[in-house]
Amino acid sequence: MSTIKADADFNHPFYNEICTRLAGRDLLLEEIGEPLEILLPFLQAGHVVMRPGLSKSKKSWLCHRCLESDPGLFAAFSCARCGQTCTYCRICLEMGRIDTCGVLFSWNGRAPLPEGSASLQWQGELSSGQQKASDELCRAIANGTELLIWAVCGAGKTEILFRGIEDACLDRRRVLLTTPRADVVMELLPRIRAAFPGLIVKGLYGGSEERFGYADIHIATTHQTRRFRDAFDVVIIDEIDAFPFSYDPSLKQAVDKAAKPGAARIYLTATPSRQLKKQARDGELPFIQIPRRYHDYPLPVPTLKWIGNWKKALKKDRMPPALLAWCEKKTAAGVPVFVFVSSVEQAETAARLLAEKWEGTIGVHAADPLRHEKIQLFRDKKVPILVTTTILERGVTIKGAEAAVLGAEENIFDEKALVQIAGRVGRSSDQPDGDVMYFHYGKTTAMLEAVRHIQTMNKQGGTAHGE
Repeated sequence: MSTIKADADFNHPFYNEICTRLAGRDLLLEEIGEPLEILLPFLQAGHVVMRPGLSKSKKSWLCHRCLESDPGLFAAFSCARCGQTCTYCRICLEMGRIDTCGVLFSWNGRAPLPEGSASLQWQGELSSGQQKASDELCRAIANGTELLIWAVCGAGKTEILFRGIEDACLDRRRVLLTTPRADVVMELLPRIRAAFPGLIVKGLYGGSEERFGYADIHIATTHQTRRFRDAFDVVIIDEIDAFPFSYDPSLKQAVDKAAKPGAARIYLTATPSRQLKKQARDGELPFIQIPRRYHDYPLPVPTLKWIGNWKKALKKDRMPPALLAWCEKKTAAGVPVFVFVSSVEQAETAARLLAEKWEGTIGVHAADPLRHEKIQLFRDKKVPILVTTTILERGVTIKGAEAAVLGAEENIFDEKALVQIAGRVGRSSDQPDGDVMYFHYGKTTAMLEAVRHIQTMNKQGGTAHGE
């Protein structure tokens, strides 16, 4: 579904394969999947170029894949390839080792062009707030400028993107939709594919089988953007405030490297950082705010409930009675229940204790190899309660779900996390409300700020259904 116009004076049977695999990318030889002998004619013709994996700077090294230069993030080892002591980058090691005797290959010839249909197949209608944001998005993409879309959880940010993506693809421009978390990639992938069935859409995350090859639209974790260079005309960063993107400067560098010069950059979030808010309010960053959900109902306002020393209870293999009573009420009504906790150990303990009363209850966390399967079971209503760390605080939609936080006073539950957790509730138009419970052993500023944040957005959104 893509065409490649080869140079008239260069004809090679592997032209299409090498181009589609390398275009816009920095890859190790083993990632290309072809021996060096196949690449030699391309190198000689200048269609493929090599660059060192690492280069020496005055005080440290520079990794040409992830652009890391912190001297503390490089290490030496005895290299079997060259028989010498080599240095390698520790930051992007999981993507294949970049070291001082290794090289990266990039495409330097004609780029592939999409030939599939970019026609949008989504038949829904945008709310007035969504439509205004969509119009601004299309202008930013057409002009190659920046735009912050500051929209409440459940505003329908994905649908806002559709027209802008369609415009870009009709103009034969490549699109990157990137997000810090693999779970969000997996949530977005089927929705974008359904909207654009005539285009090649690939999902890139750790363990994905689609990490290589050409696509018109790439949906990738920010970590996976490290394999790209000057590849995309439109870069959309979803959940720009989320960990680890907001804390790891190398991920921002990777996204910048993946973008072509002059690429349009779109930032999406419900909880912008103070820096983004300041840039927007000072006029340094164009933005549009959507304070109302797409179905025009207000955000559920959390309830704060003291439950005593819950950590002590967990150590004695007991769950706080107030949480059990709330779970009893919800499960009896057939409501899917999220229970958020602050650590893997708590997730495992709470899931075990709750499963004793509600069979099928499971826990999930970032290192869980079955987390995607478990989330699907919850989505399919085969799991009554899903106990989770903050890995599912954003980007995951479970129809009709309600949420509780066990130990909302824990430091990991800052204002943004608590707002995002509340955003898991009431996302569908036929079930627009529901409970959000912050069970705690002492109120925190973060809890109060999260409630104030939600109330402020509801006030800015104006009156709506039933208000």
